[in-house]
Amino acid sequence: TGYSAKAVAHSWEAQAGLPPELDALLGGGTELLVALPEHKVPLPGGGRASQCDVFALVRRADETIAVAVEGKVNEPFGPTVGEWLAAESEGRKRRLAFIADLLEIDAAPADLRYQLFHRTAAAVLEAKRFKTDRAAMIVQSFSQDGRWFDDFARFASLLGLSTAIDTAATKVLTGGLPLTIGWAKGHANFLLA
Repeated sequence: TGYSAKAVAHSWEAQAGLPPELDALLGGGTELLVALPEHKVPLPGGGRASQCDVFALVRRADETIAVAVEGKVNEPFGPTVGEWLAAESEGRKRRLAFIADLLEIDAAPADLRYQLFHRTAAAVLEAKRFKTDRAAMIVQSFSQDGRWFDDFARFASLLGLSTAIDTAATKVLTGGLPLTIGWAKGHANFLLA
């Protein structure tokens, strides 16, 4: 109780579709097609996959969206890129170069959180695999004071996007795939469930 895994699980199971804060972030009127908890997305350059707290396929109007969800309460987004690269290996360098290329950025700055990079890459990869119209990476945060939002905002800025709590922003990748990222504030009741 009070941690992200349980809060996320209860918030998703309490709905007939997407949790309302995610529905609103994606523009409203969504239909949840499938949701998979702890969904793993392989990335090159290492043995560990990116594990989405929830991966969902969602329909909105005539679009299908691949959504990678990262649940949070008070825990950070893990190590920075610099900390993650401290155990430097060819595999880690290759993975980071792959992610930078996929997200169309020059490089991953050492002071940004690595988890945001690989979770967003997971959304793009699954959008391509399932041939969806759009990819989305959403932080579903139950922190009522927006803890760690600054890390997310700095990551969004690197992608050329500006965002706020309960808003989303979209970047169109080369090839035409829209990538939406956003921060959805979950209801505090799920911290007590």
